[in-house]
Amino acid sequence: MNPGLKKIIRYVGVILLTGLLLWIAFGNIKLGFISNTWDKASKPYLILSALIALLSHYVRAQRWKLLLKPIGYPLKFSHSFMSVMVGYFVNLVIPRGGEFSRCYNLFKLNQTPVNISFGSVVSERIIDLFFLLVLIGSVFLVQLDIFIDFFASLHWNQNSIERDISLSGYLLLGFMLIIPFLFILYYRIRKYQSLKIIFKVKIFLVGIKAGVFSILKLEKRGLFILYSLFIWLCYYLMNYFVMQAFPATSELDLLAALTIFVIGGIALAIPLPGGAGSYHLLVSAGLTFIYGVANDHAVAFSVIVHAWQTLVIIVVGAGSLILSQLYYKTRQNEFS
Repeated sequence: MNPGLKKIIRYVGVILLTGLLLWIAFGNIKLGFISNTWDKASKPYLILSALIALLSHYVRAQRWKLLLKPIGYPLKFSHSFMSVMVGYFVNLVIPRGGEFSRCYNLFKLNQTPVNISFGSVVSERIIDLFFLLVLIGSVFLVQLDIFIDFFASLHWNQNSIERDISLSGYLLLGFMLIIPFLFILYYRIRKYQSLKIIFKVKIFLVGIKAGVFSILKLEKRGLFILYSLFIWLCYYLMNYFVMQAFPATSELDLLAALTIFVIGGIALAIPLPGGAGSYHLLVSAGLTFIYGVANDHAVAFSVIVHAWQTLVIIVVGAGSLILSQLYYKTRQNEFS
């Protein structure tokens, strides 16, 4: 099959799956109800959540600098931060396209080879996967009784709306059990694919290998670990404060916020544009089935939170892309 046609078919499939998940999640929720939910939301908490999100991106950019410096590619913070945000921005349109875009943007800014920086991003993703799996395991262990009751309560009803909700619950169960396995399988496959490519693009793979193993050459390992912990703390606080912004979720405790955060993390890890569909479905199902939040309020919450987080990425990511292009053109003019 033609590679271009294959990409088109894959992209159309992603869009259709996103639409299906959104249809299941929304059910009969009206836009007017979502608008009313937004009006009642505490805007200071939403702004605080956005600022913490930006803080997490700031720390991620600093962590990336730590990875690339010991292998001979010191970065300016501005280059690192703009490239990280460009990656998030591209991910909203092309699932997993942000990783390459982030590295290509960095190459345009300071000539860091794409294969080297991409290898360091793979290393970052492995670390992030580890933290996500630890959180998933911890949440299940701490709230095992709640999850047992949750799974036991899932059943099919004749009413179409209730049936959609029940389907959401089953999908939540499936994703939470299968996604960690799929992640491990994905990285295994990538590993073997890399071995096959070695014979075709040896120099490129040598660069990727150097980037991946940059974590073993860290000069400040303690700071790297601290950064990693702080990034995930920021992610959690983003989720906690945004839950405080809505009357329907403001009464939930810190542990509940952690559970919803983990569910949201799993949803965003699914390769859909910006987690659209998967986030709305799984987060609303978690709020409804585990914590008894009314389905319409849970769906409205997921829609507004996802839109708010996406807006932050669009504004900062698009700004970073524009600034990167201006910097690149300015530098080209200087050398021409």
